[in-house]
Amino acid sequence: MRATQFYAAGDVRVEDVPTPEESNDKVLIEVEWCGICGSDLNEYIFGPFAIPSQQSGPHPLTNAVLPVTMGHEFTGRISYVPESVLHLKKGQAVVVDPRYYCSSCTPCSQTATNSCEKIGFVGLSGGGGGLSEVVAVIPEAVHVLPEDEDNKVDLAAAALIEPLAVAWHALSLFLSVAPYQGARTDSESADLSKIPVLIIGAGPVGVAMSYVLRARGAKTVYVSEMAKARRDTLRDAGTVTEIFDPAEIDAPVMVKALTGDGVGVVFDCAGAQPGFDAGCQSLRFRGVYVNLAVPKTPMTLPLASFMWKEIMYKCSLAYNQDDFKSVVEAFVTGRFQGVEKMITRRLSLEDIVEQGFKELIKPNDHIKVLATPKRANINGSV
Repeated sequence: MRATQFYAAGDVRVEDVPTPEESNDKVLIEVEWCGICGSDLNEYIFGPFAIPSQQSGPHPLTNAVLPVTMGHEFTGRISYVPESVLHLKKGQAVVVDPRYYCSSCTPCSQTATNSCEKIGFVGLSGGGGGLSEVVAVIPEAVHVLPEDEDNKVDLAAAALIEPLAVAWHALSLFLSVAPYQGARTDSESADLSKIPVLIIGAGPVGVAMSYVLRARGAKTVYVSEMAKARRDTLRDAGTVTEIFDPAEIDAPVMVKALTGDGVGVVFDCAGAQPGFDAGCQSLRFRGVYVNLAVPKTPMTLPLASFMWKEIMYKCSLAYNQDDFKSVVEAFVTGRFQGVEKMITRRLSLEDIVEQGFKELIKPNDHIKVLATPKRANINGSV
C-alpha cells in the first residue's frame, strides 16, 4: 500500500509499504481523510523530535524507530474486525483516538492518559499512520460515526475531531482551575458565558479553540492573528466577537477598553514572546494563561504581570479519552456547525509532500490541509 514515510527532517516520502495484516487484536481501517498537524510540520522541519530514531531508541510502547508512517488526524471505514470484537462492524465510518498510553504510570492511574510517561501517537510513534491507505488500531480507539440519512457525518470534517479534542481539553483544564471566574461564589462552577476570552494565534488549534468555545457557551471571544486570510476565514466562521492584527492594534489596550478590566483567560495557540507578553497584559486580576503551543524559541516569563495580578499559568497537552469521546458526541450532534471551513486545501496522498509539507513550511494562510488516498474523494464523492 502507499504510505507517507518520515526518514529525517526534510525527508518525507510517499512509497510502498506492507499493508497491515488481519489479527486477533486490531481493527483495520481504510483511510478516507487525514490532516497535517503542527506536530507533523515540526518533525518535517526539526525532526526527529517525537518520532523515535536510532539515536533516541525505539518507542517504549511500539518498539518502532524511523522510518514511520505519519498522520494522526484521520477518519476512515472499517475493513476488518476481529471475531472477538462485537461492537464494531465492517464498513462503518469511524474516527480514531490515535494515542498510545501505558495505563500503569502515575498520570494514567489518575485518568490523565494524555500525560502518560510513555505517551505516543499513531502516525508519530510507529504502528502505522493516517497518511496511508490502511491503518491497524486497537478496538478501544475506534469511535463510530453515524451514516443514516438524517445524520450523515462528513468524513473530511470529522478528521478535525482530533484538533478539536486538543482545544476541548484546554478549555476543560481552565474550567477545572478557575471556579471563581464568572461565578457568584467560590464554590460555584465557572460560567463561561460571563468570561471574556482571548485567543493568541488563529492557526489550526486557535481556530479549533474558537469552535470549542462557542460549542460550550462562550459569548465574548477575541482573537489576535497577524495573517489577514486567517482573520478573514475566522471572521467568516462567526465563532468570535472580534479578531484583530496585533501589528496594528495594541491587544491589551483594546481588550481592556472592551471589557473594563481585561479577559478572564488567554489561550496561547502561537507560542511566541510578543503574544505571551500581550496576553499577560490583557488578563484581569487572577486571570488564567493556558498554553497549548510548543514555542519555537525559549520564552521569558513576564514576571511583573504574573506577580502583580496573581496570574495562573497552565500548560495543556493533547487530550484524554473522555475529551475525545465528548468531542465525538458534540460533533455528531451538530455543536460544531461550520467547522469544515477550517479545511483550506484537500490533496491526494501522492501530492502530500510537494503541495502539503513543502507548502506549509513557507509563509502561508492555510488553516488545515487534508489528504486522502482515494482520488475520488477530491471530487466530492464523500
